[in-house]
Amino acid sequence: MLKKIKVERVAPGMYIQELCGSWMEHPFWRTHFLLNDPKDLDTLRNSSIREVWIDTAKGRDLEGAGEAVMEAEREAQVQASLQAAATVERHQEPVSTAEELQRAATICHKSRQAMTSIFGEARMGRAVDTELARKVVEEITDSVTRNSRALVSLARLKNADDYTYMHSVAVCALMVSLGRELGLEEAELMAAGEAGLMHDIGKAAMPLEVLNKPGKLTDEEFAVMKRHPGEGYRILQAADEALHPITLDVCLHHHEKVDGSGYPEGLTDEEISLFAKMGAVCDVYDAITSNRPYKNGWDPGESIRKMAEWADGHFDPKVFQAFVKSLGIYPVGSLVRMASGRIGVVVDQSDESLLKPVVKIFYSTSSGCRIPPRIVNLSAPHHQDAIAGREDPAAWPFPDLDELWSGLPGHAG
Repeated sequence: MLKKIKVERVAPGMYIQELCGSWMEHPFWRTHFLLNDPKDLDTLRNSSIREVWIDTAKGRDLEGAGEAVMEAEREAQVQASLQAAATVERHQEPVSTAEELQRAATICHKSRQAMTSIFGEARMGRAVDTELARKVVEEITDSVTRNSRALVSLARLKNADDYTYMHSVAVCALMVSLGRELGLEEAELMAAGEAGLMHDIGKAAMPLEVLNKPGKLTDEEFAVMKRHPGEGYRILQAADEALHPITLDVCLHHHEKVDGSGYPEGLTDEEISLFAKMGAVCDVYDAITSNRPYKNGWDPGESIRKMAEWADGHFDPKVFQAFVKSLGIYPVGSLVRMASGRIGVVVDQSDESLLKPVVKIFYSTSSGCRIPPRIVNLSAPHHQDAIAGREDPAAWPFPDLDELWSGLPGHAG
């Protein structure tokens, strides 16, 4: 039997069926669990969660007198809650990149914790928590809808140890951003986001010594890793609730190439779905821009250029072109040299031209020193300076480059 009770009435041995409130406020990254650790009880009581649903068939019942909403009342409450939610629009009004970055940082942090839990449960052979996954997708989708560049750019800044989890978050955001550029409907955007979030779940079934190897894989190890799409498909089929068919398709086919040289099935252009083609582009971009145990990620602008070299035979041309439009030829975070000889970092895109983003200029090559940062919109009328080319961040002593474009402390170098 399900009962909703106040947090103060929660006791060890109870089975937590649901935490009431936004998942962004949840102190745990499981939606259902047996509360048997006193530390978890302290964490729950010190959180902002005020009520929980318990399942008395799976754990301890409420002792003594006390207010509790019984299972019979649950459906009416849930329906009322859904009706209220349906009449309140999610916060999706467009905002500036600078404004959304702060909120995106919180979403990245919470999403990383959620994906750590989801991968951990999958590694132990437990079913994927689809409810938690969809809550993550909704938050990421709303952020990308408010501003298509903030979260996409921040999710690139991951430690090598966080790669598996944050790669999923980044690809989710990239899929939503690309889907918006392709004109997908909201339901399709959510499906694309879910597919991006879960595309690499099969890595939970890979041997850790291969998954985390700090160097180039041998042919035998690569053959093992090539099994992750199939393993992911198997894991998703066993989820606690049916996932969207698009999610399973992208999980299985995001390493296919339009010329038939991909894996696991060697599909060719017409045989690969639009969503799997999207997954292929988003997966590669985040992989090459991220720091890994064996190499540092490439600059975003250089990564776009490299991908353009590979596009023929690898990516669907229309999907790749839409991807470039969604990020920009010089994505946020790209280090660029101006025609004036100054150095800057891209902080936003402009609506007028992909070649004329908004740049924060902070270094003079003529004097060889830093100058007071100044933001310039290269597409503004009568602006004379222009981007002369990309610069390799590794060639410059700018340890605070990420902090310069994000404006967030703790994102330096």
